[in-house]
Amino acid sequence: MKKFKFTINGNVYEVDIQNIEDNIAEIEVNGTTYKVEVDKAMQTSKTPRLVRSVSVPSTDSAPSIAKTSSPGTPKGTGSIKSPLPGVILDIYVREGDVVKVGQKLLTLEAMKMENNINADKEGKVVTLKVGKGDSVMEGDVLIVIGD
Repeated sequence: MKKFKFTINGNVYEVDIQNIEDNIAEIEVNGTTYKVEVDKAMQTSKTPRLVRSVSVPSTDSAPSIAKTSSPGTPKGTGSIKSPLPGVILDIYVREGDVVKVGQKLLTLEAMKMENNINADKEGKVVTLKVGKGDSVMEGDVLIVIGD
């Protein structure tokens, strides 16, 4: 198990602890084996326990922030954001087009599935922030809809 070198009154002793059970230790001193009683019960060393810190998922940095504009707010400028990371397959509107709530704006491929992104407010397409074939991340602004 463990080897030690002791010097007592100028004499060098090579001590090898071979086994420990309860409070009896079997040791070898300079080649001679002894059974020694230990005052307190000794425990053999165990494999250290791995302690991991609590991890926070990185998928949603601020869950209270809405990913798209609210349908209850039809006036003013609103932006359509990507709900998932993916690739833009098709865009069905152009800048200047007037869109209604629920109208299909574009198709996003995410995790090998096609997702239709629909308008959540009425208005005119002010800006297209993406093009066909562009890669987008979750929360990226895709289209800006205004009055």
